[in-house]
Amino acid sequence: LTQDPMDFEWSYWIEWGRERILWLLAGHLLVSQVSRLLVEKYKPWCLMVYGMAACWLLLGIKGFAVILVHAAISFAVAQFQLSLLTWLCSLILLSTLRIPAVEEAKKKWYDTENEYYLLLFTLSVRCLFCTSFSLEYCWHGPAQKSSHSFLWMLAYVFYYPTFHNGPLMNFDEFSKQMRRQEAFSLKSNLSVLILGMIRIFFWWCLAELMIHLMYIHALYSSASPLETASYWALG
Repeated sequence: LTQDPMDFEWSYWIEWGRERILWLLAGHLLVSQVSRLLVEKYKPWCLMVYGMAACWLLLGIKGFAVILVHAAISFAVAQFQLSLLTWLCSLILLSTLRIPAVEEAKKKWYDTENEYYLLLFTLSVRCLFCTSFSLEYCWHGPAQKSSHSFLWMLAYVFYYPTFHNGPLMNFDEFSKQMRRQEAFSLKSNLSVLILGMIRIFFWWCLAELMIHLMYIHALYSSASPLETASYWALG
C-alpha cells in the first residue's frame, strides 16, 4: 500500500512529532504530575514556565519574543474593554504574517522552511487564544478582572498541549480547570492516560490507513482524473 505523498500537513506534523513535539508533550505530562503532587498551588505557573521553555527550544529566542509581543499587544488593547478593538487587533496581528518583508525577515531566523512554518502555524493558533482571553476580559465586570491578569494570559497562551495546533479552549474553561484542586489518585490518572493513548493510537491508525488507501490529496493535485469522473463519482 503506497502512501499518498501529497498530504503535506500530515507528513509535516508526523516529522515534527517524532523529532521533538512528542517528547515535549511527555515532558509536560511529567511537569504537570510532579507540580500537582508537590506544589499544586503553583501548578499553572510551573506549566507556563515549561511552555515558554518548550517554545524557546523549538522556535528560538526570536520566535518566542514574537509570540510574547503578540500577547502583550492583545492584553494592552483589551484594557479598553471594547470587543470591536479586540477583533481589529487580532486581524491586524494576523495580517502581519502575510506581509512579504516580514515573511522574509522571519525566514532568515531559521535554517529550514519547516522551522518557519512551525512559527507561522503556532502564531496563527496563538492569535485565537489571545482573542479568546481579550474578549472575555472585555465581557467580565471589575470584580472578575483580578482573575484575568497578564500572568494568567501567559499561562493560557503558553499551555503546551494546545500550543501548535489547538484545540481551542476558551480562557474561562481553562482557568476553571487549572484552579480546580483534586485528590491525587494513581489508579484514576493511569486509567485516563491509558484510555487517552488508546484513542490517539486508534485515530492515528485510521488517518494512516486513509492516506494509504484513499489518495485524496493526490487527486486534488491532478485535474485529469477529476475531469474524467462523473458528478456522481465525485459526489
